[in-house]
Amino acid sequence: MKRIIVGISGASGVELGLAFIKALPSDIEKYVIISDHAKIVLAKEANTFLLDDENIGAITASGSFQTDAMAIIPCSMNTLAKITHGIADNLLTRTASVMIKEKRPLLLAPREMPFSAIALENMLKLSMLGIHIAPPILGYYAKASSLEAMENFLIGKWFDLLGIEHNLFQRWEGA
Repeated sequence: MKRIIVGISGASGVELGLAFIKALPSDIEKYVIISDHAKIVLAKEANTFLLDDENIGAITASGSFQTDAMAIIPCSMNTLAKITHGIADNLLTRTASVMIKEKRPLLLAPREMPFSAIALENMLKLSMLGIHIAPPILGYYAKASSLEAMENFLIGKWFDLLGIEHNLFQRWEGA
């Protein structure tokens, strides 16, 4: 993998999105889209491009921009609904729309509890299109003893879905 787009929407769980970005291998180009509701101060890191969510014409909005995957962590219910129904009114949702039309890997980490019937229906529709729906749900077999270990487990599971090699958690070896 050479390039990944990471979207951060909503306010709750932004730290998970940032931890995901920090855990990505340094040789991967990272294109980061932060929605207006999730903007926080983000120190520019090596190989990271911070894109303006209002710039609908940015590089990631085109299918001709070759990228390997996109992950939206966290994914607000608003962003989930827009993606489900093809509403591309900002760079984040436009880029997700491009990923779907180009049949490129897209991972959404919905951050809500409990899920409404509407949200579940939206997730089902996207899942049927091959989109990875992967909420931040802990696997207790990982025996995480700290917040960082729990985050590493979640990030590792997301990396697995996107084909990114890692050693962020100890894998289940059976009983």
